[in-house]
Amino acid sequence: MNGAHDLGGKHGFGPIDRSQTENFVHPWEESVFGLTLTCGMLGQWNLDQSRYAREKTDPAHYLSSTYYEHWLHGLELLLVEKGLITKDELTDGKAAAKTKLQRVSPEQALQIVRSGAPTELPQKNPSRFAVNQTVVVKTNNPKSHTRAPTYIMGVKGTIHKLHGAHIFADEHAKSGNKVPENLYNVRFDGKDIWGSDAEPNSCVYIDLFEPYLLSFAD
Repeated sequence: MNGAHDLGGKHGFGPIDRSQTENFVHPWEESVFGLTLTCGMLGQWNLDQSRYAREKTDPAHYLSSTYYEHWLHGLELLLVEKGLITKDELTDGKAAAKTKLQRVSPEQALQIVRSGAPTELPQKNPSRFAVNQTVVVKTNNPKSHTRAPTYIMGVKGTIHKLHGAHIFADEHAKSGNKVPENLYNVRFDGKDIWGSDAEPNSCVYIDLFEPYLLSFAD
């Protein structure tokens, strides 16, 4: 989705602020983090659907709000979309009826977090591209979730590493299905992204799924 969240390579936002040393600046941010994780453990949506929900924030609001405000907005949207709460319940802060879902205990939450969420799957098709092969990122702006940043679309790069097959995020966000797609680490020269204004000898490494890529010879 080509939205306000896709800030990579954009001018005008200044350097990245690296002054923050704590994970959470305010106590409510830690609460939002915990609430988002435990609600996700109810099994009503996946990680890519959660990311897509945040991307659907109104662009003006997205740019004027903080990281964990994005998380909270996405969570509220999912809770309503999945029918777990109503818009009135969200506004009032009061439950209109009891839920049949069982809460996640602290012990269960800790076990789920420790187990992680691996994305690697058995490879369905052989890798189309090889290490050191030159590729080009497709120019495509879907209205749904995608992991291909806009600023590298149409840019040539070189396959640096093969990661095997992983859950294709685009389809996972759309249907919830875990479809395997080959994943590559691609190296881009700074000058190919930003032109003559790029820093000398700069480069960017990005993990990209095979459907995002074309052979440079195509």
